[in-house]
Amino acid sequence: MKLTKLQVTNFRSVEDSGAFDVDDKCLCLVGKNEAGKSAILQALTGLNPHSSTPFSYDVERDYPRRHLTEYANRHDGKQAVVVRSEWSLSQTELAALEKEFGKSFLGKGPIVVTRSYGDTEPKIDPPVAFPVALKALMDSAGLSTAEREQLGTLRTSDNLRATLEQIASRTENQNALLNKFNAMPSKNLTGAINAKIRPLLPQFMYFSYYDRMAGQIRLDTYEARKAGSAQPPVETGEQVFVDFLIYAGTSLAEIQKSTTYESLNAKCEAASARITDQLREYWTQNPFLEIEVRVTKAEPNDPPPFNAGVIARARVKNNLHRLTLPFSERSAGFIWFFSFLVKFSQVQKTASTGLILLLDEPGLSLHGKAQADLLRYFAEKLAPYHQVLFSTHSPFMVPADDLPSVRIVEDRVTATKPGVWTSAGTKVREDVLALDRDTLFPLQGALGYEVTQTLFIGKHTLLVEGPGDILFLQAFSSALGRKGKPKLDSRWSICPAGGLDKIQPFVSLFSGAKLDIAALSDFAKADKRKLDALKQNKILESDRLMTVASILGLDEADIEDVFAPAVYADILNKAFALPVAQQLTAATLLAAAPETTRLVKKAEACFRTLPPDAPEFDHFTPADWLIRNPGYLESDDPDVVATRERAAKIIEAVNRVLG
Repeated sequence: MKLTKLQVTNFRSVEDSGAFDVDDKCLCLVGKNEAGKSAILQALTGLNPHSSTPFSYDVERDYPRRHLTEYANRHDGKQAVVVRSEWSLSQTELAALEKEFGKSFLGKGPIVVTRSYGDTEPKIDPPVAFPVALKALMDSAGLSTAEREQLGTLRTSDNLRATLEQIASRTENQNALLNKFNAMPSKNLTGAINAKIRPLLPQFMYFSYYDRMAGQIRLDTYEARKAGSAQPPVETGEQVFVDFLIYAGTSLAEIQKSTTYESLNAKCEAASARITDQLREYWTQNPFLEIEVRVTKAEPNDPPPFNAGVIARARVKNNLHRLTLPFSERSAGFIWFFSFLVKFSQVQKTASTGLILLLDEPGLSLHGKAQADLLRYFAEKLAPYHQVLFSTHSPFMVPADDLPSVRIVEDRVTATKPGVWTSAGTKVREDVLALDRDTLFPLQGALGYEVTQTLFIGKHTLLVEGPGDILFLQAFSSALGRKGKPKLDSRWSICPAGGLDKIQPFVSLFSGAKLDIAALSDFAKADKRKLDALKQNKILESDRLMTVASILGLDEADIEDVFAPAVYADILNKAFALPVAQQLTAATLLAAAPETTRLVKKAEACFRTLPPDAPEFDHFTPADWLIRNPGYLESDDPDVVATRERAAKIIEAVNRVLG
């Protein structure tokens, strides 16, 4: 059975959560602290709790405290409903039930399961199509047309049973049908169907405290301590250690059976290798770690009980630093993540598929990247076998690539009048448009990170100075293509980064996206220190850090220096619509700003000498004009030809990076 819809009412901060759909794999409840996320999960736990995490509703403890004295009046003397849920059967489950109760015995609509205060078990309300189911029952009893006519028009199985009981001289078939009813739970069809559905209803396993594995365990006394015949009692962390050995492919019993050093060492090395492989799959923070299992005799000066007997120890080896440390001395995040893997691998082995996992704030001690690994573990190892509902307020635990599986949890507070506040209780929203900005923060953070990994970029990203550079490169590429020359490789996505000093933060920001990044930058002599720093820090490989100056063999250059001076002067005249008296020539352009060879700086100097009513110079307008006049670079004028040749050098150098 799959949980499809959920509504929590009358439980702690939740007066009415509102009904919300449940994803068939993972559902993420996002909200700030004290919003009521834990209350939602705990209420659901009580619907049908697993024996390892028992939970029952208590009116005095769990009913919304501010309404406790009005409990009887608010519910007309009945018990308040805590959870209303809707479920669907799998095709296999439905087929098995239809064999007994008839084809299409369930009508349209979901199976509704509720639980109230005082209930000893969930109440199941299937949408039984009684005419269909009753006909199937009469068919199975072999009732003839005459025997059926005696029963009249029937609407429920209770009607049918009562009618059968009133017949003084029942036929053999009618007696068989009545006996079948009397053998049913509650002596009706609903009871029989419920009895068949009840074992299919998944149990809920709730986790808010995650046991952390102990780093060592004494082997020779463990079984006696576990049985209670020796002290001290077995701690939960030690049980996780035993689960860890099973997860690694061995057990305490196998290790204790070893009679030679080589036999013991072989088992320990095999366990170490297997657990290391499994760890590396989901712990990408440090690929240099290995888990080692060692079994040695106790040393007398160690703290008890590890100063006698035989001790099994887990140690973590760092191959980069060539050292090993006790498991207990690793970071809190590593210990948590490792223990979590062990715990839930055992859940997966021992639990049936009829289990729903409720995880309250998992992975809070983990780095953001490790939280992403945890989400991947949920998707790959848990969700294929169990529905998972988890709560979080961390942006890195929000599945930004699967927003339909996210629900916003908020404590709805409103001001009835100035200075007077009232709460409508915890609400769960599917539209992710929470009223409270703090509530939305984890979702906004997750979306922001996701957007920064994809916005304006592609798998192969070329960083340039600004938007004008993008247009110039596209204009060069188109002109060369029309002349039968190589164009800019279509795999490139061009993104404006803002110059040399912006390349390092850009590359750092997008490093998680595993992009193929190169940069084509303008270069002035004053930029030498920045360029050297980028090369020294190896932000990009040297062949991916290109400048227009180095490609054209100039001391300094901008993308505008691809143009012959006469061509660039003509583009400026046309782009800014300069009157004849103010138009530039190659001579006037080259004569301006003699301290530099950069055409763009010379153009800036020329525009500063124009009358006040003349347009102001900017880098984008010439590029915009050129892209709107694609035929301009196709002429056979010598200056245009020289421009195309220099443009070809730029395009060739950029494409060469892709191979």
